[in-house]
Amino acid sequence: MKHLWLLFSQTVTVLLAAYFVVMTLKPDWVPRAAQRGGVAVLEAPATVAGTGVMPQGSFRQAAQRSSAAVVSINTSKRARLAPHSADPWFKFFFGDPQGQDQEQIGLGSGVIVSASGYILTNNHVVENADEIEVTLNDGRSSPAKVIGTDPDSDLAVLKIALGRLPVIALGNSDSLQVGDQVLAIGNPFGVGQTVTSGIVSALGRNHLGINTFENFIQTDAAINPGNSGGALVDTNGNLLGINTAIYSRSGGSLGIGFAIPVSTAKLVLEGLVKDGQVTRGWIGVEPADLTPELARTFGVAVQQGVIITGVLQNGPADQAGIRPGDVVTAVAGRPVTGVTELLSHVAALKPGQAAMFEVLRAEGGGATRLSVTPGVRPKPQRQPRQQIR
Repeated sequence: MKHLWLLFSQTVTVLLAAYFVVMTLKPDWVPRAAQRGGVAVLEAPATVAGTGVMPQGSFRQAAQRSSAAVVSINTSKRARLAPHSADPWFKFFFGDPQGQDQEQIGLGSGVIVSASGYILTNNHVVENADEIEVTLNDGRSSPAKVIGTDPDSDLAVLKIALGRLPVIALGNSDSLQVGDQVLAIGNPFGVGQTVTSGIVSALGRNHLGINTFENFIQTDAAINPGNSGGALVDTNGNLLGINTAIYSRSGGSLGIGFAIPVSTAKLVLEGLVKDGQVTRGWIGVEPADLTPELARTFGVAVQQGVIITGVLQNGPADQAGIRPGDVVTAVAGRPVTGVTELLSHVAALKPGQAAMFEVLRAEGGGATRLSVTPGVRPKPQRQPRQQIR
């Protein structure tokens, strides 16, 4: 009995000593009840609640890696004086004119993509702006110069003259799949930088009437006014797209947002920085989505492709031998299933460099391959923008 009692007392002594050492050197290892206003509460270890171990499912690392490269863009457009505002006779007979425009202030976001100071944003964020100021997440600000704009894709490139710039890593938007998790980062409503999460809800969205070239990533991550030009990133913090628009009846997020893929943004960035403009291919045709009615009308027995309903005389397609009624099934080895794809594939061709088109002839003419040398796409007449922000 004495032996058992001795063993018990020694064990208790060792445990108390160990507890004393742990509480002295590593108190955060031991959950403890704290008295708060007369109520005992259990506090989690600091390694979980503080800056230690990252909670399971957190997007902290992705947000930290990418948010520093997302900037706020403030634009202003000077007020325009009404006609005859300085004419004293006009004022004598008609009084002070009331048609003076007020100064317009705009707000958007952008993404630093180069240590040289290049920033990607939306064209509609900086369009017609007289002054542009960029504010970084670390509080620094700088006036920005417009390097170039591309209304067809609604992208623009700015440049700022600051050192030690954080740069975002470009991801691979072509590998995206529906259901992938994404984060949207921007400055909605001017409240400051905000990170929202969601998934990719659809790919290849088009026919929205926003841009000439539409191939949007659709996401349910909350995007609101002010997010335009901001970053859509993956769970590693890599840039996947430039947030552009939302579908909304109230002006706020309804869970349907659209981003321009980074694959498109890279091409526009390179063109604007190198040449000051984006040069796209053009072949001079009037295409239409292939429907059973059109297939019967032109006598073609194919279920997929784009039917050519008109060809510009002496244009690149006419010179290559493409005729009305032909069905284009592939461009430079890339399948064509609709007009949007044909437009995008042709626009990606280098003007002056021949590309192979796979064509199915009407009235039993069979499949053939034609070498087409695209020209430079003419600048379209600007149409009123149907913004879905």
